[in-house]
Amino acid sequence: MPETAVIPHLTIEGASEAIAFYVAALGATELARMPAKDGKRLLHAALTINGATVFLHDDFPEHVFPGANFGAPPRVGGVSVTMHLRVDDCDAWYDRAMKAGATKVMAPHDAFWGDRYGQIVDPFGHSWSFAHTLAAKA
Repeated sequence: MPETAVIPHLTIEGASEAIAFYVAALGATELARMPAKDGKRLLHAALTINGATVFLHDDFPEHVFPGANFGAPPRVGGVSVTMHLRVDDCDAWYDRAMKAGATKVMAPHDAFWGDRYGQIVDPFGHSWSFAHTLAAKA
């Protein structure tokens, strides 16, 4: 992994279940998994999705930091970030995510900026979008 990478680090209620979803819905590959001392939650996990690294861990509401409002989306009332994936076929990625249990936000469509674009929310409250560039008109 390059030292200059920006890696999203997702807080999830049900990290083990999320890994299974990301494998099925996004073709993720699990790289590492570190269980917490309670034996139920994950302290850390690493995946690759579409060639990029994504970290995740279970929500630990008992370790809230003063002034910080981060945690699993259901606990904090949503997310402010969408993970965007540049893919080879927006419709295929969207369909696979929907079949795995995602919720539709925006069905794939030809967007005004020149991409085929679609967006979903995963069962854990995180937002994902997919896009590929539309072929230039001759």
